[in-house]
Amino acid sequence: MPDSHDLDPLRSLFREAASAGQTGSGLPPVSVIARRGERVRRRRIAGIAVACFLVLAGSGTALASLLPADPAPALPATTPSPAPPSPVPTGPLGTSTEPGPPRSTTSSGGSATATTAPTATSTTQPLP
Repeated sequence: MPDSHDLDPLRSLFREAASAGQTGSGLPPVSVIARRGERVRRRRIAGIAVACFLVLAGSGTALASLLPADPAPALPATTPSPAPPSPVPTGPLGTSTEPGPPRSTTSSGGSATATTAPTATSTTQPLP
């Protein structure tokens, strides 16, 4: 067995360490515990906020990459649209399909009814 002389210095060191550990092992005050808990809560909320931001930014980027590229910009109209072409005569010579003066038609009862046709857009009359 080892000599008791060799064990005394170690024994005294262990006792000092044990007494220092017992004094440091007490519970800290409630305010210190509350501050630690608050720091942990803030870090957790900040981590969740950063994770949400990254998810939203990544989703927006993915969605933007799926959208088609912008087509060529449409130029604004500088002049009015051209008028529709005048109708081409399709009937026998001298007749046209343009609307003319109202015609009278007879119905099965024998009475004449007048129908109006659309008038031409020009309002000028020929000079006599």
